[in-house]
Amino acid sequence: PTGEGPRLYFQRVPEGKVVKNRVHLDVRVGTGLVGEERLAALEAECARLVPLGAVRVRLLEADEENESCIVMQDVEGNEFCLD
Repeated sequence: PTGEGPRLYFQRVPEGKVVKNRVHLDVRVGTGLVGEERLAALEAECARLVPLGAVRVRLLEADEENESCIVMQDVEGNEFCLD
């Protein structure tokens, strides 16, 4: 309520449940940044997380609707995005 700390957003999807429950987190590192400045912030956080066991999956480049983000996996293979 105060706007401080982590924020979680639960999004409904049209697909039914087919496997165990999963949570996909977007880790906000580029809030308010655009273009090369945003990409640099994402890359810096990616570089920090890889030695801790995260795996970089792919870069989703900016398009007409969305800014860039980096898809990663934690040590158990669960995906999360640096956004």
